Amino acid sequence: MIDFDEEVKKYKPSLEVDEAEDAIYNNDSADMMSVIDRIVKVITDK
Repeated sequence: MIDFDEEVKKYKPSLEVDEAEDAIYNNDSADMMSVIDRIVKVITDK
């Protein structure tokens, strides 16, 4: 039988996951609400 606690102790995240996490959390892109706000502002300012 697999000893779950023992397997968790051996776990090490892969580098690809760490790199993806950094890219996701450090991304400064606007969320959808911000994009919609900008579009509405451009349309109403004309």
